[in-house]
This record gives sequence, structure tokens and C-alpha cells, in this order.
Amino acid sequence: MTESESIAYDVVVLGAGPVGENVADRTRAAGLTTAVVESELVGGECSYWACMPSKALLRPVIAQADARRLPGLAQAVQGPLDTPAVLARRNYFTSNWKDDGQVAWLDGISADLYRGHGRLAGPRTVTVTGPDGTLTTLTARHAVAVATGTRAQLPDLPGLAEVKPWTSREATSAQEAPGRLIVVGGGVVATEMATAWQALGSRVTLLVRGKGLLNRMEPFAGELVADALKEAGVDVRIGTSVESVTRENGTVVAVTNTGDRIEADEILFATGRIPHTDDIGLDTVGLEPGSWLPADDTLLVEGTDWLYAVGDVNHRALLTHQGKYQARIAGAAIAARAADTPLLDGPWGAHAATADHGAVPQVVFTEPEAAAVGLSLAEAEQAGYRVRAVDVEFSSVAGAGLYADGYKGRARMVVDLDSEILRGVTFVGPGVGELIHSATVAVVGQVPISRLWHAVPSYPTLSEVWLRLLEAYRG
Repeated sequence: MTESESIAYDVVVLGAGPVGENVADRTRAAGLTTAVVESELVGGECSYWACMPSKALLRPVIAQADARRLPGLAQAVQGPLDTPAVLARRNYFTSNWKDDGQVAWLDGISADLYRGHGRLAGPRTVTVTGPDGTLTTLTARHAVAVATGTRAQLPDLPGLAEVKPWTSREATSAQEAPGRLIVVGGGVVATEMATAWQALGSRVTLLVRGKGLLNRMEPFAGELVADALKEAGVDVRIGTSVESVTRENGTVVAVTNTGDRIEADEILFATGRIPHTDDIGLDTVGLEPGSWLPADDTLLVEGTDWLYAVGDVNHRALLTHQGKYQARIAGAAIAARAADTPLLDGPWGAHAATADHGAVPQVVFTEPEAAAVGLSLAEAEQAGYRVRAVDVEFSSVAGAGLYADGYKGRARMVVDLDSEILRGVTFVGPGVGELIHSATVAVVGQVPISRLWHAVPSYPTLSEVWLRLLEAYRG
């Protein structure tokens, strides 16, 4: 191993996923010299193994489902999807797992890229072991931002490594559909991948240990998605866990807590995420390797004045768009501290990731889609708010009937009865992903119910569900 001289920057970013890229973008825009360290592909998990490939797989599935509900079009789309064409389009959206374009973007903002494994080596110091073994030391005058994300968590089952199970990475990058696929889990990855691969030709069995799907959303979201998965042909088994798994002559055999023996060609474990912090030198700055990194609203790691944890590693909101939001806040906060200018870190300030606490939006791209922002009814009650849930069916909206015959969906708003603002909104139904930003604006802006009456939805659109919700609240 050879060692180069130490190189000084204003900011060093560990991880070149969308979060790290956004930190670098903001610090460079502020005139701070910035180095970015990446051990895999610039663009990170989202670009190559998560958001982009999964949604590329799901878009034809959802489009076909919508088309099948429209007379005059339904008969033309009754055949199976062209799986090779879908996978080829997915490959296009991952740039065939090449990061040339993302590297060019970093070059365009004049951020320096160091390829290799980056580790903290004490305060404000990062060492990078390059692919050729060269060791480079980077020092940060102002900040080091950890944006290394998470990786899939696998259960502690004997012999699991020999089975070579799928994680989210294999599920989003596979080049052919397995004949039979077991999906273990009930969250976003599990439901989206069950939706995709069932439509692409696999026979999917979904094993859910808990009481239902999407348990971080309102209960009706998981119920409607489960019903649709069953209708599509997925074998959904609630209250079912995997006790053992083996691969015999190429066939996966899973034995469940109910004693069932299920055979498949592949098995996907979508059972959670753990922080990618086990080998980044946290011990050199008094932190626990492999741990989450709690951070304040400016994304500064507790107990430090130079280390930032941005995105999934801080465990605030494990979503790409929320991580990018944090990155914009962190970059601005780093720049303000470097320039010794006032820090606007009060609620909703320019240097505070306030939305992480009660205004996080998310869309699950199943069929139907499930979208939510803010607190569920249970979460709002647990937080001590005096609230009321207002529910309406999308069948009450003219735009839903025009969107598709037999449209099924539901909307809920959680109203704070003391302030008469919205604490949370949930939509479930075809096409509702594009509705959720209106709810996000209402929640973040703390728009009073009295003012929402003056936000007139266009007729006949799905957005008219807002009027139905307000009418139901008024009674």
C-alpha cells in the first residue's frame, strides 16, 4: 500500500448517492471546496438498486392495470407484459449500472471525486483506500458529512448465506423473471416487488410476519393493497414467518411457522435496513461502528461541531427525497457555520430539517398506489394531539369514475381539532401518487381548514376528493 500526501478541503462527503451529491452541490454553491468519496457507483442505491429501477419495473404494471379498466382499451391490453422489454427499459434508467453521467455532474460542479473505501481517521480526517491500494488522506477544515446510507438487513437463519437470497438489490436488477418467487416482508420493498414480479410472469408468494401490509400507514392502505395483490394472483399469507430456508438442487425451500413447505426459484427478504456505518471509522471519533448516527435539525451529529449525518444513516426518515431535503439543509448549515453567519435553525428555518418530524411524504408504487404525508391517526393520538379522522371513498368523486371503471380508493385526513389544521393525509387508489404533494403543502404550510375551503379543486379531477373531505368534516 502506498500513501500520498494529505489534501485539505473545506468539506469532505462520505458517500456519493443522491444525498451526498446534494450536500456537495450546496457546499460548492456556497464556494466551499468539496471532496466526495464513493466505494461503488456515483449515484448510489437510489439510482441503481432502489428508486429508479423499481419504479421503471412498476410503471408498465400500473399503466396496464389502468388500461384494463377502460372500455375501448381493455381488450387491447389483455396479454402479458413484454418482460424483456420492461427489463431493457429498466436497464436504461439505471444507465446499465454505469455512472459516467453522474461523475460528469460532479465534475460540472467542481467537486473532487475519490473512488475507494473512505474511513474516518480522527476528527475532520478521512482516509481513502483506492482500488489500487493507494491510501489518500483528506482533511476537512469545516465539516465531514456521512451519507453512506443503509443496506438490506437479513434475518439470522442458519445456512441463509448458502441459499443466496435476493435482497432489494437483486430484486431490482434481475435480468429475468423467476418462475416462482417467495417475498418475505410486508413493507414497501416487499409489496412493490411482489406487484412487479407477479405482473412480469413470476408466481409470487408473499409471507408477512405481522398483521398486515404497510403497517406504518393507515390500516386501510395495507388492506386495499393486499386485496389487489390477491386479485392479481399473489398468494398473500399474513401472520406467517420463515423458520428455515434451504436450497436443494437449485430450488429454494422455505418452511414457515405454520409448518408449510414452500418451494420457489428465488426468495427475496425485504425485512428492513441497517446503517452502512460498520466500517467507516466511527470508533476513531468515539462513536459505535455499525450504529445509527443521531443528528439535530441541522444534521450535526450529537456531541460534535464538525460531523454531519445526512440521509438514512441518521434514521430520521429513510426516504431518498427526504434525505435530499436533509442534504440541502445540511449544506446550507455547513456554509452558514463556515461563514460565521447567523444560523436559522428554528422550526421551518433555512437551516432546520423540520419536515422530518411530522411532514414526511411517501408514495408506495403498488397497484393501487398508497400515498401519505404527516401523521397517521394512531401516531397523532400517540403524540397527544386531539384529532379527528375524516374518511371518504374515491367513488364519491366524478374524476375517479372517469379515471377507470370500478375505481377503488379511499382518502383520510387527520384534523387537529384545536388548531383546525391537518396533521396527516392518506390517499389510496390508482394515480394518487400525484395527489400527495397538495397534501404535503397543506401539512407543511399548516393551512387552516377555513382557508382550504377556498382552494377550489378542478372538475372533474381526482383532486376533488379534497372537497369531499372538507364536506365530510363539516357534516
